[in-house]
Amino acid sequence: MKKILVIGANGQIGTELATALVKLHGAKQVVTSDIQPAGKHPELSYETLDVTDAKHLAEVVRQHDIGEIYHLAAALSAKGEEHPEWAWNLNMTGLLNVLEVARQAKLSKVFWPSSIAAFGPSTPRDNAPQIGPMDPKTVYGISKLAGEHWCTWYAEKYGMDIRSLRYPGLISYSAEPGGGTTDYAIQALFSAAAGSDFTSFLDADSTLPMMYMPDAVRATIELMGAPKENLKTPGSYNLAAWSFSPSELVAIIKQRCASFQAAYKPDFRQGIADAWPRSIDDSSARQDWAWAPAYSLAEMVDDMLMHLATRNPVTQAA
Repeated sequence: MKKILVIGANGQIGTELATALVKLHGAKQVVTSDIQPAGKHPELSYETLDVTDAKHLAEVVRQHDIGEIYHLAAALSAKGEEHPEWAWNLNMTGLLNVLEVARQAKLSKVFWPSSIAAFGPSTPRDNAPQIGPMDPKTVYGISKLAGEHWCTWYAEKYGMDIRSLRYPGLISYSAEPGGGTTDYAIQALFSAAAGSDFTSFLDADSTLPMMYMPDAVRATIELMGAPKENLKTPGSYNLAAWSFSPSELVAIIKQRCASFQAAYKPDFRQGIADAWPRSIDDSSARQDWAWAPAYSLAEMVDDMLMHLATRNPVTQAA
């Protein structure tokens, strides 16, 4: 069996996805990489890799006999708006390098994450459809929509097996958030675990689709393991669990931490959130590969607080 390469393995998704892949395939079959000098999984092979360096990427694929790539390295929404040229270069050049290396090396599969950021003001705010208007208003969202089209083009032109999910906001205790608009939820939970008050950079009623990281990782692995003939939906699949606002999350946290206090001071990220859907229609994923989330919102809060109690939490900057 050829090996699996996880690009961006030190990030929010990659940290937990690499662990899940090891459980499924064994440590010898998983190679991690990121731009940092060291990986977060010392038991795994690790390569310091800038995915915008096509030559080095090709060398890593060849040296480790890679058969599948999970390409997770990206600049997220808030940081992308602050540094647009850097974000576009990382997101687009990195993806095109992965697709070209995968084509030339004849890799069996590629996974690349899209996002709800690919939607925009013209998308229905409730139950955003699998196929519908998409007019993203951030560099991150524009790159995700363009990436979806590139993946479809490579799949159709070269017959490549490229799979993708439109992730909602993801919540995790395992890694620092990478600068996303939905990271307020992680900040709130880390603050509660630390016994600190919390200030949201979104207003109290900004409802957005969210998901717990274990469900997102499981969805990724289930999609990659599904028979190709079952995947009737081209491009990226909508993915959903539940939607909530900052005030709704705070209310649930206060049921567990009575002294927890929250304030609301929206910043530039409010405009980003206002252009995204409040909820997602993921019926195509449920039909094509039997997707269903395992965690309820309350169960996510309980599990997050339990895990954060075992570490030294700090309020995350998003």
